[in-house]
Amino acid sequence: MFRRVYKWMESYVDTKHADAMLCFLFYLEALVFIIPTDPMLIIYCIERPRKAFWYAFIATVGSVLGGITGYIIGATIWQSAGQAIIHNAWINLIIKPDDFYYLCELYKEHEYLAIFIAGFTPVPYKAATFTAGFCNLAFIPFVICSIIARGARFLIYAVTITIWGKQIKEYIDRFFNLLVLLIIVLIASAIWLCKKQIHI
Repeated sequence: MFRRVYKWMESYVDTKHADAMLCFLFYLEALVFIIPTDPMLIIYCIERPRKAFWYAFIATVGSVLGGITGYIIGATIWQSAGQAIIHNAWINLIIKPDDFYYLCELYKEHEYLAIFIAGFTPVPYKAATFTAGFCNLAFIPFVICSIIARGARFLIYAVTITIWGKQIKEYIDRFFNLLVLLIIVLIASAIWLCKKQIHI
């Protein structure tokens, strides 16, 4: 299934809409997209290695714009129905109000580190964007940290592929399903570690 999805996405690399599609995918990934988009950036960079750094820039722009949208949505929800949501009986099965407020304070105390970790590591960036708005983190530092974290992450892909592009392509073609599975496992592990850390 994943291979079919990525093959469909790969078909856009040689079209005039390639840049817009890549930007849009990373925008969605920062909001709701459940399929890892990192392999998509890798595919783009491998197919057009001379544009690897340009693609990394586009991915950063799309991802940060998606993060800003998530922040605004989170802030809007908090202002309109935040208290009702936090004290909802169903929500309390997942997180208690006291735990939520504690998490927000922890988030605010370490906001730079929290955003950087979410933006650079396998921790879902979308979770950080909505939470940042919901917890009313300072907007400008949020944007700056997002740019640094997402930009650094995607730049690593661009540099790596520029140096070892052909070898990487061979491995991706051979172990594609394993690569996607590994990314999903890393994301799940990161979420589990974050939850465990919160309850320590």
